[in-house]
Amino acid sequence: MSTQYSQEFKRDAVALVESGSTQEQVCCDLGVSKLVLSKWVNHPRLRVRGIELGDDPDERADQTTLLRRIEVLEIENEILRKASAYLSQANL
Repeated sequence: MSTQYSQEFKRDAVALVESGSTQEQVCCDLGVSKLVLSKWVNHPRLRVRGIELGDDPDERADQTTLLRRIEVLEIENEILRKASAYLSQANL
């Protein structure tokens, strides 16, 4: 039997993870499974990037890996952008 959680409950759980709590801790505190919480956390981040969340656990794991890689690349791009701006100012 699956449990239906309210949107507010889901938002609160995601907010706890985003505020620095580990997913494992939030799962224990709220009594939800790691798979469900992971889906709540990753779903909006995937959708923003045009990725639809798959039903297959292996596919979801691949999507999560890809999402992490995208986030790392975005951080690297931001660092390079700032370094480029700094260096162009230093040369003036």
